[in-house]
Amino acid sequence: MIQRSFFIASICAILCSSCSSNTENKDKNPKVRTIDDDKTDSLLLVYDEKKEDKYIAEFAQRLHKRSGFNGNILVAKKGKIIFQKSLGWADYLHRDSLKINSVFELASVTKTFTGVAIMQLIEQGKLSLTDDVKKFYPNFPYEGINIKLLLTHRSGMMNYVYFIDDIWRKEKRDMKKGLTNDEVMNIIAERKPNPYTKPDNRFHYNNSNYMVLGAIIEKVTGMSYADYMMENIFKPAGMKNTHVYSKAVYDKIPVDVVGHDRTWRYSVVQNFLDGPVGDKGIYSTIHDLVLYDNALKTGRLLSKESLDSAYTGRNTPVNGHFNYGYGWRIFDGDKGEKVVYHTGWWHGFRHIYVRDLKKDIVIVLLGNLTNGSLLHLDDLYKHLKVPVIRKNAYHGSGSLPGSDED
Repeated sequence: MIQRSFFIASICAILCSSCSSNTENKDKNPKVRTIDDDKTDSLLLVYDEKKEDKYIAEFAQRLHKRSGFNGNILVAKKGKIIFQKSLGWADYLHRDSLKINSVFELASVTKTFTGVAIMQLIEQGKLSLTDDVKKFYPNFPYEGINIKLLLTHRSGMMNYVYFIDDIWRKEKRDMKKGLTNDEVMNIIAERKPNPYTKPDNRFHYNNSNYMVLGAIIEKVTGMSYADYMMENIFKPAGMKNTHVYSKAVYDKIPVDVVGHDRTWRYSVVQNFLDGPVGDKGIYSTIHDLVLYDNALKTGRLLSKESLDSAYTGRNTPVNGHFNYGYGWRIFDGDKGEKVVYHTGWWHGFRHIYVRDLKKDIVIVLLGNLTNGSLLHLDDLYKHLKVPVIRKNAYHGSGSLPGSDED
């Protein structure tokens, strides 16, 4: 009898332990990383140069030599890096060469992160797509602008970059000290600049939308944009070389890669407009962007429902294929192709970050010499059998990436 009771008690203990373990696994916070996560992620960054894709290697050299691309390139397919390379200078004045782990200002690629952060806060019930900006900033001078319109570039706002720059130059203000998002919001409230168009009238890409979203993230969470991103996106994704840097915090941004404008004679000096974040302000590496892609694919940052929503075009498609969702440019092909991507162009930096969701391909080109080199990627796309991310590549005569203020 005693043995039978002991046996039953043992079985119950095992079952309880199993239930507890299952509950623990089910409730495990995906933002909390483990040693196993680091080991798994490290495999994504393994690269054997002897096994490089020879076509892409030759293409990269042509892009560098003939088209003037200066920067870092990476292509990954199905979880393996098939090519990576640093080409050119980090800082031409000091003749510092780029390294494979060089950190670049991501420019508007930052908008994808801001979109993810907003969707996280929506999942947590702290925000709603229908929340009006006035809920967070009662003195905001425009009516009828909500979170969804900001995410999709349909707010109709003017571009704060030009508006603030004009004020600073005319009033001879300090060009070195960076502005905060809150300060920009206050200036908009005081000066009440004319909007570009009415809310929800049309798609009009501009930085104001994501600067305001950055301000809202700070208001809702009580954290700086930098701290929120670090705790809720960078750390969970294992992005150890990614940070938010603002001139409102740093006298000198602590990175070695310098942006150059069109020719090597002009390195771009960071100024007060490098203060606001959300529309820009994230600094990262080609490898960390691979980890970012993986964290999105594996549900570490957002649920599938939120990602599907973010990857859904919310505007009238350009040429039937190109659209914009919640922080992502989108290509929807006739044969079920689904590519989400973003370009970036800011103070001497020019980038493109492409994620083919169907073929599981990641393409990253981070450049620090602003020229037209990223308009010559068609052969790379065709080699990878990825849709050509150029609006006039299909029917119609759309604009080129970068022409709408990336």
